[in-house]
Amino acid sequence: MAPLRTSLWLAEHNQKPWAASILAEGPASADVVVVGAGITGLTTAVLLARAGKDVLVVEARSVGACASGNTTSKLSLLQATHLSKILPKHGRDTARAYVDGNREGMEWLLKYCEQHGVAVQHEDAYSYAQSDKGLASAHAEFKAAQTVGLPVTWEDDAPVPFPYRGGVRLPQQAQFDPMTLLDTLTVELLEHGGRLVENCRVRKVSSRGNGVRVQVNDELRREVEVRAGQLVLATGIPILDRGGYFARVKPQRSYCMAFKVPGSITRPMMISTDSPTRSVRYALVGDGELLIVGGAGHTVGRERSPSKALDELSSWTRLHYPGAAQTHFWSAQDYEPIDELPYVGPILPNFESIFVATGFNKWGMTNGPAAALALSTRILGGRMDWADAFASWSRHELAGLSSAVMSNLEVGFNLTKGWITPSVHLTRRSPTDDGAGVVSGPPWHLEARSRVDGIEHRVSPVCPHLGGIVNWNDADQAWECPLHGSRFAPDGTLLEGPATTDLTS
Repeated sequence: MAPLRTSLWLAEHNQKPWAASILAEGPASADVVVVGAGITGLTTAVLLARAGKDVLVVEARSVGACASGNTTSKLSLLQATHLSKILPKHGRDTARAYVDGNREGMEWLLKYCEQHGVAVQHEDAYSYAQSDKGLASAHAEFKAAQTVGLPVTWEDDAPVPFPYRGGVRLPQQAQFDPMTLLDTLTVELLEHGGRLVENCRVRKVSSRGNGVRVQVNDELRREVEVRAGQLVLATGIPILDRGGYFARVKPQRSYCMAFKVPGSITRPMMISTDSPTRSVRYALVGDGELLIVGGAGHTVGRERSPSKALDELSSWTRLHYPGAAQTHFWSAQDYEPIDELPYVGPILPNFESIFVATGFNKWGMTNGPAAALALSTRILGGRMDWADAFASWSRHELAGLSSAVMSNLEVGFNLTKGWITPSVHLTRRSPTDDGAGVVSGPPWHLEARSRVDGIEHRVSPVCPHLGGIVNWNDADQAWECPLHGSRFAPDGTLLEGPATTDLTS
């Protein structure tokens, strides 16, 4: 049987009919509009609704459809090699503040799960070296974790069936099913009078006086204007170009597979410090347990054939877990900040009407609730002690200036390459295999063609965000913009931004 092309969490989830149209639900206005129904958006909305705010959550697809429903769902303060990258750039105080924020977000989430009956498994987390080349980075992470006060130990051995040369262990971290949490958050939001509208995409935002006006298309494709005092963009990457966040983060795609494995499954949560990345954990399912293996990451739109790396990851799993049978396949997108720290706060300096939360660098299960605590506290007039490490505008970003220059040089290169390369094939081509896509034709009339499940689709390859030429992802069977990570279905339907409209036909 072919594996399901959906995350384990979404496959096991019974979709709830949370809401109908904005117009049917009441006046098109709110104290706060939250865009995005993932862990950051829904946690922010619940915290604000508890405080008596009239909150409206709008989601372009469905609850958990993007990063939150496609994560490995690890809650850990040991985050691969992240701390050893933050520490030399920003110093001990900022690194400790980052950990404090993640710790508070994690503790809030675990307490919430305990109070609402959401199952959590507590396991040790490891950042480990697969080979000698990974030992230096693993030792650097060990020292960084000690410096910021984490109770880590160095372990020469670990109970795993794959190559392990040594690594850092942090006890009593956690893992869970994120969709169960999102359902529980949504129920509480509605109980406090909040509203949620799915299949409702934001198209435009304008600032008026002390508030904002949000133009959306509801599930019937009707244009609706929603007026709000404040707006929170919990969309992975902000869908507004104000603040230039598309140039301050790099979109990364990573992949997961679930396997049914005969015999015992690795208990700790493992992630390698050297390439290719191996991320391993187990997951509880109705009839037992599954093994989740992640990796094969790449910058969105810039990998020629992601499926090749996935084949290698699958072979690695079957080698070290004999008899493993794949049951699910999925992928997720996250954003790597230029200075290693998240951007959480006003979209522009001292502009308290629109807020953003991005740059979680694949650790959204702790950064997400931390961002929600920081945003909700700020909107309600307070402040978190560790908030400076998450600031959307701060002096600490100067540490990432060289990375920003290099990243945007890469964007310029890919913009030029995208327009020139298809010109080699002046006549338009059709994909020869099912699941394939090609861009061809002269620069004045480029065309993207794909064939999926025997159906050929033809669309313009020009991304509506900033004019990049999309590339085909043969693993996800989707079009991806190599500039800033917008993604589109084979028929051109927008999957995720910063673009806010589909590819044209």
